[in-house]
Amino acid sequence: MTKTPSAAQLTAIKAALFALCLVPLALYTRRWFDDALGANPIEAITRGSGDWTLRFLLITLAVTPLRKLTGLNWLLRLRRMLGLFAFFYVSLHFTTYFWLDQFFDLQSIAHDIMKRPFITVGFSAFVLLIPLALTSNNYAIRRLGGRRWQSLHRSVYAIGILAIVHYWWLVKADILEPMIYGLILAALLGVRGWWRELERRRQIAASMPRPMPGAKVIPLVAKSPR
Repeated sequence: MTKTPSAAQLTAIKAALFALCLVPLALYTRRWFDDALGANPIEAITRGSGDWTLRFLLITLAVTPLRKLTGLNWLLRLRRMLGLFAFFYVSLHFTTYFWLDQFFDLQSIAHDIMKRPFITVGFSAFVLLIPLALTSNNYAIRRLGGRRWQSLHRSVYAIGILAIVHYWWLVKADILEPMIYGLILAALLGVRGWWRELERRRQIAASMPRPMPGAKVIPLVAKSPR
């Protein structure tokens, strides 16, 4: 039987995870002040925050399969935090582009969104993440109802795909990293699809009438006489 952490232990785990999730931000902040981000520090921060957004998205999506495979149901208590950190880093990613790269030039930003496909896809993923972040609380679950809340948050699958496409179109030729992330995402979505199909088959089997004990089963197709 898998041991569930106590309330105090779970609080400590969450605190440690929170600090760990801030490590990338701390590293980039230190490198910024040490002037160690290379010839184009703005691009380094933009690319780095985008990378960590995608990583946190994949880690968040990995929680449910990991919970099912290990039986550690308490892992679900960490999923909300991981998802919110994905939104935190995508907000940093967009803010760096909006502020440091474009310096609030709305006309130039609108032109980029309309004319550069990788920015169009990336901006779409960012917009779709906003309602997920805003409803990542118990109040939103009560207001929306469990079924509608789950339907809304399943859009994270589409967001993950858009994020991969955004990265793929950004790098153009050097596609090794986005391809690796894409394979990870495909595996995470594939295992969900397989489990859902198994559940559908179980429900169909459970809904089929079972013959009474001792009852004679009459074949639906009569045998032809010989």
